[in-house]
Amino acid sequence: MGSEQLTTIDHQGQTYKGKALLESNELVFRSDGLRLKIPFASIKSVTAANGQLQIKNTDGVTILHLGSRAEKWRDKIANPKSLIDKLGPKPNDEVAIQGKFPREFLQDLKNQEVKLTTKISPATKWIFLAVESQSDLAKIKSTAKSMSGPAALWLIYPKGQKSLTESDVRTAGLKSNLTDIKVASFSPTHTALKFVIPTSKR
Repeated sequence: MGSEQLTTIDHQGQTYKGKALLESNELVFRSDGLRLKIPFASIKSVTAANGQLQIKNTDGVTILHLGSRAEKWRDKIANPKSLIDKLGPKPNDEVAIQGKFPREFLQDLKNQEVKLTTKISPATKWIFLAVESQSDLAKIKSTAKSMSGPAALWLIYPKGQKSLTESDVRTAGLKSNLTDIKVASFSPTHTALKFVIPTSKR
């Protein structure tokens, strides 16, 4: 999950009170009078001073009153983590790929110098399972049975589909005796949900 804070913002000549959420690739603000999304890719400049985070993009200048967190949020916006950094694999980790994934993602894993495989073993630290339809949910239970110790299972599924919702994916993971601990944006079209074996059952 991203970082959240109740705050006041100045946007297009108006002031709003609401909740700001700093995600991995965008900043979101919600209030009764305003719903705002600022993708990092649209930001021309970002500065922090006196507890204020000032963002300039194609819509103009937006100021968030964040207090002591202003500089930290500026740094996260100016230096966003890569997808692999967000998901966790480190050099020499054994990573099992289950299903079809974008070529760019597989290349990023290779660049991270992980040990890529399609089979799950006791040495596997990370498992990426593509869940594209309801029929793929059945694969979660068998994959979970192959996990051991602190291994992590990332379920990658499409965003915004009524035929396969986040609730469907999370429920399937929980029914497989796993615990969900993190959600991340995998791409503009897909979300990643992370599961592990409960500590008491390892």
